[in-house]
Amino acid sequence: MSAFSVIFKYLSLTGSFATIGILLAMGFLLLDSEGMLSTQAQKLRRLLWAFALIWSLGSFGTIIFTLATILDQPVSGALDPTVLRSFITQITLGQYLLFQSITGLVIAALAFRLQRVLSTLSLLLLALLGLVAPVFQSHAASSGSHGLAIGSLVIHIVALSLWVGGIIAIALLDPKDRPIAVPRFNQLALWALIAVVASGSVNAWVRLDFKGGWNTTYAYVVIAKIVLTLILIAIGYLHRVNVAKQDLINWRGFSRLVSVEALIMGITVLMGAWLSSIQPPERPVPSKFDPAIAISGISTPPAPTLSRILFSFEPDALMIGILVTAVALYIKGVLVLTRRGDKWPIGRTVAFALGISAIDFATSGGLGLYAHFSFSYHMIAHMILGMIAPIGIVLGAPITLALRTLPQARDNNERGVRGTVLALLHSKIAMFYTNPIVALALFDGSLFALYFTDLFGSMMQSHTGHLFMNIHFLLSGLLFFHVIIGIDPNPRRIPHLVRIVVVFAAMSIHAFFSVALMSSTTLIDRGYFGSLQVPWLKDLLADQQLGGSIGWAMGEIPILLALVATFISWVKDDSREAKRIDRNVARAAAMGQPDDLAAYNKYLQDLAERDRNRP
Repeated sequence: MSAFSVIFKYLSLTGSFATIGILLAMGFLLLDSEGMLSTQAQKLRRLLWAFALIWSLGSFGTIIFTLATILDQPVSGALDPTVLRSFITQITLGQYLLFQSITGLVIAALAFRLQRVLSTLSLLLLALLGLVAPVFQSHAASSGSHGLAIGSLVIHIVALSLWVGGIIAIALLDPKDRPIAVPRFNQLALWALIAVVASGSVNAWVRLDFKGGWNTTYAYVVIAKIVLTLILIAIGYLHRVNVAKQDLINWRGFSRLVSVEALIMGITVLMGAWLSSIQPPERPVPSKFDPAIAISGISTPPAPTLSRILFSFEPDALMIGILVTAVALYIKGVLVLTRRGDKWPIGRTVAFALGISAIDFATSGGLGLYAHFSFSYHMIAHMILGMIAPIGIVLGAPITLALRTLPQARDNNERGVRGTVLALLHSKIAMFYTNPIVALALFDGSLFALYFTDLFGSMMQSHTGHLFMNIHFLLSGLLFFHVIIGIDPNPRRIPHLVRIVVVFAAMSIHAFFSVALMSSTTLIDRGYFGSLQVPWLKDLLADQQLGGSIGWAMGEIPILLALVATFISWVKDDSREAKRIDRNVARAAAMGQPDDLAAYNKYLQDLAERDRNRP
């Protein structure tokens, strides 16, 4: 049964990687025609359909064999309809595997309908979500370092899928299309390679860094994967050398090199499937049981002090990976402008850096650590993620920087990466979300949906739920402050008076939410904080009410600052408009043309003169 389990996992991984690679080639590597898929890209749709079905089949087989392993029964026991239905509807791992299998089916069903680049990239995002969904159940919280292990594995899988999938797609492309696709893929492959090596190293260290951890079958397979990865890095270096001499490339030899690389990657994926079927070595059990480790994957920290909050660190690898990528792309954009001879305001760079630092402090720093154990600290982290950090990010103008530095079209018909971003900014989806009412509803309305229902308690129970909350806080804050004080392009031109009304509404709604939380007489966490048995937190209700008062104080100040910034922006816009009118009048006068007011007065004088001369 173990061999069949490895086979189905291999089919799932290979199918998913090939699906992602083909979508990547269709939407990003090959040329497009004004946002429509080129003929070369449309030829890949049959392959996309086939690999998506293989992915779905492999994922469904993984469901069956995973259930059989859990039940310690033959496959026939896992095929029992009642047992199978319970697994895929009530058990989180089963739900995630089912989502993965359905993702493959959806992509296969839509494969032949793909016509536009944006639709293809949307399916690529869906494929990545389907791929990483089961990863969130791949590491037990009781093993410790939960956020570091899960986050590093998610990054590893995503980067590996882009790298391996891209190589598979390059190998499947028509030889005449490779000169277009390979140079762009090499840029992406370098970033993916760095992420694969870094995240894989971190994940191996988390799982094996204890006495006896490296003397196991699991460790030997990890070492073998490292050796194969080094071989792939060497081949990737040869690719970059060949592409640097693009006019002299022997494409027949290059094709053989790609085929060898695809074969080695296939072996690597097979070893990954084998590795996922092997139980990682268990860490020694601590002598003293800590319920916090079993529930949250983090041992209970000592009572909070200022130094502990400032200097403690509990890494959330996925958030760190996202932040590092954002910073690297921002720095690259600034360097591109500098080499071009253009200047980028230093204030925007500082604002962006402060925003990123605030996010890291609220997720992986001491504040992020204590946010798992106390509602009041959770609320501080929430306010930083949703109110303070977004202001720095928005004032850093990352979209403007991207539009000035993203790759241009490769021919006269291609929309290109920059054109695709512009099309997305002016799409109906962007028009909908930048509506001030929608932004306000997501920013403040979601507070009531989260904290005054069972949703908050349920999401705090899992790493996935906690991660989703943090991302929601951040994105809703970015959207709101982008609409109110944003520097980046906005598909809507929102009058300043409307912005001020929305800001006042946000202040009122946020104050009402905070007062309601301060006045609550029941706990809203469904027993989560109580189950942690934190020794330095005695009164959970008082801590919850303190969180409400913190939310009121920390929430009103950023919104008030946004109100002041909106007033200043309004005054500056009026001043600029007045200066523009004055310049037009001066320009017209210099050319001997009367301004509009003078022309109107002349018209009235002519009418009066005509009336006087009329009999």
